[in-house]
Amino acid sequence: MDIHAVLKSLPHRFPFLLVDRVLEVEPGKHIRALKNVTINEPFFPGHFPNHPVMPGVLIVEALAQAAAILSFETLGTTPDADSVYYLCGVDNTRFKKPVMAGDQLILEVELLRHSRGIWKYQARARVDGGVVAETELLCAVRPT
Repeated sequence: MDIHAVLKSLPHRFPFLLVDRVLEVEPGKHIRALKNVTINEPFFPGHFPNHPVMPGVLIVEALAQAAAILSFETLGTTPDADSVYYLCGVDNTRFKKPVMAGDQLILEVELLRHSRGIWKYQARARVDGGVVAETELLCAVRPT
């Protein structure tokens, strides 16, 4: 999926859209997506001025956005004005290495289970093949 397909698959927009491309998706199973981390990101001037590091919470958000695309692809639908995709829980989160300007963040999300509108995922972010963050995500699609 290129950026145009990503924009159809997520309600997020700049500066909060954190998925640039989907490299691979198997509905009901897993997704691999890409976030190009550029020096122009709006958070870098304050985090940190002399050592630009992507905030960990935004890495988790990028993983959650990839999970949302996987959910919508699994359901065979797209987001609409009548529903919201919520991040409900984050468990066992670990940050292994800082993500810097110029890195390509590979977002890997595996669907563990889906029941009554609640989705559970195992998620991992990589840079240059090495794991920089991992977490378990709990998400839900709810009416507005």
